[in-house]
Amino acid sequence: MSTPTTREPALTTAFIDIADTMVVGYDLIDMAHRLAGHCVRLLDVAAAGLLLTDGQGNLGVLASSNEQAQLMELFQLQADHEGPCLDCFHTGSPVTAVDLPRWRERWPGFVSLAEEQGFRTVHALPMRLREHTIGTLNLFRTGVSSLSAEDLRLGQALADVATIAILQERALARSEVVVEQLQGTLNSRVIIEQAKGVLSTSGHMSTDEAFTVLRGYARSHNHRLAELARAVVADADQARQVLLFVGTRS
Repeated sequence: MSTPTTREPALTTAFIDIADTMVVGYDLIDMAHRLAGHCVRLLDVAAAGLLLTDGQGNLGVLASSNEQAQLMELFQLQADHEGPCLDCFHTGSPVTAVDLPRWRERWPGFVSLAEEQGFRTVHALPMRLREHTIGTLNLFRTGVSSLSAEDLRLGQALADVATIAILQERALARSEVVVEQLQGTLNSRVIIEQAKGVLSTSGHMSTDEAFTVLRGYARSHNHRLAELARAVVADADQARQVLLFVGTRS
């Protein structure tokens, strides 16, 4: 998290960085990961993640700042749909859960997993345009206290930016086109996870490190993340090229 003296320039950098991605042909998944990273740097949180709907009410993990956040998001989607982030999505309202053991009766599995990962507080913020909620921005804390009102306002502002980035060119599109585009984004997320696994195994590194490698190669070679991920999964030579490229820059 930024200190008071560094927060303002860090905040400016974050919004400029995100705004720079909001152009024709921008990489939505990369933008979402940048946003999750900015949340951790700007707010008093240990991790952040984003859930996105495919337009038919089905949620998927769009981005996470680390594997712990991703695990929490995936659990909510797979374990009988329990957790604060899902409550936030279904109600369209922020959900704050401080001192998670006190919420065990409401979300028993989620609370147990959160304790294993060291999280004690969760803030789930809606990504919405008017009455239409397309996902949630989720903030995980190790402390047993709520974020400040200022941090919550900033978190919601970041969630709003993510929403605008996703919907900016779709406001006039037919609803079925929006559904197809959102589903395509979630499908891309799956192939990226597979590529992370390939690089993690081949390069003897963590999945977090593998994702950093994948993003670095994509940016350096002007590739979209999903396209590079497909190549890595399908072609062992491409995976080796990515790993060799990282070796030459270390």
